[in-house]
Amino acid sequence: MKILSGIGMGIATLFLFSCKTAKPTQSSSTVKSMSPMDSLLQSNDLAGAHVGIAVYDPSSKTYLYQHQSDKYFIPASNTKIVSCYVAMKYLGDSLLGLRYVDKGNGTIEIEPAGDPSFLHPDFPNQPVYDFLKKQKTILLTNQNWKAKGWGMGWSWDDYESDYMAQRSMMPIYGNLVQFKKGAKPTASPAYFQQLLNIDPTISGANYTIRRTIGANQFSAIPAKTAFTGDDIPFYTDDKDILPQLLRDTLKTMVTAVDFKVDRLPDVVKIYSQPIDSMLKIMMHRSDNFFAEQCLLMAGNELFAEMNSAKLIDTVLKTSLKDLPHKPKWVDGSGLSRYNLFSPEDFITVLDKLRNEFAWNRISTIFASGGNGTLGSYYKNSPGKIYAKTGTLSNNVALSGYLITSKGKTLLFSVLVSNHTGNVGTIRKSVEQFLNNVMANQ
Repeated sequence: MKILSGIGMGIATLFLFSCKTAKPTQSSSTVKSMSPMDSLLQSNDLAGAHVGIAVYDPSSKTYLYQHQSDKYFIPASNTKIVSCYVAMKYLGDSLLGLRYVDKGNGTIEIEPAGDPSFLHPDFPNQPVYDFLKKQKTILLTNQNWKAKGWGMGWSWDDYESDYMAQRSMMPIYGNLVQFKKGAKPTASPAYFQQLLNIDPTISGANYTIRRTIGANQFSAIPAKTAFTGDDIPFYTDDKDILPQLLRDTLKTMVTAVDFKVDRLPDVVKIYSQPIDSMLKIMMHRSDNFFAEQCLLMAGNELFAEMNSAKLIDTVLKTSLKDLPHKPKWVDGSGLSRYNLFSPEDFITVLDKLRNEFAWNRISTIFASGGNGTLGSYYKNSPGKIYAKTGTLSNNVALSGYLITSKGKTLLFSVLVSNHTGNVGTIRKSVEQFLNNVMANQ
């Protein structure tokens, strides 16, 4: 009995050992059946990252692919999709340049409307400028301005970068100063030349331009490389800078006043640009400044205040109250890392756009393959993908529309947070995934 017990125990031990050490092998059929989403998730550059994926078929109201689609991610410039929706829903077909009341004798009271196109180089037609140029005296109110130049959570040390132009009630020249190269740098608008200090130790063309934080004081200082030109935001929170720029540009009297322009029947509106011309630039170029002004303009129309926080709260309680996961939404551009959206949130907004507005508008405003911020991607898919990119350090996003080989329109959102990989490689992996979806659906 003891011998039999020993043999039995030995067999059992061998059996258990074999069970522990045996490793399952992956058959060739399993490898072949790996889905496009699985291939994306196994990308080395996504190791350790948080990834959210949602691909939705609106015709059947079903998700074709989902991975952490109900989780929150930093959306970066995908936030502009929501800003675009707000602008299309609340701003009509044209940008409002300003409201004014004619007081007689060439004097007008004006209420700015947050229009970012005023004297912006992207818009050669300037009806607001043409109108203001004819006036003798302009009384400029700031009573509808309830915001600050910087958005919540913006990286303050980017304040000299052209992609972080400050917000304002009446943008002018895109709220940027253009410095051109030369033996000495020249500023445009010319008003800023007097605010530029040139270091006498500069030798030749080797210099750079810096701006003091919190002030419109610029300095040309020595550098190791030649200056090739730069666009630097001016400080819009200086309450005197707008009247000074308007006086210098219009060559007319401009006075800042504190009274509010009541929106009575005698108040006249002047429109500037077709709204889609601005939205197309915003989405194709990922223009942060335009996106921020969209929220301010919408707030100004809804409750006579340029107040992004109030606008966001209002929209989340009305037009976007059915988002599946209430987002943390703090700005229009996506510059803030405080923003948090889920892929399913973007699917919902994309579906609203598609249902509430004509497809030819959407397909014009969104960049397609090989264009805009998709210029290096989806070159073989023009007219098959319309999307918005998003990039912040360690965060990559892409959301939009796919037209499949069978003619279906799908909505998708791919959000990546906390990656340490190569951005270009990640975008290529997402491109391969979406190309597979387009080919097989």
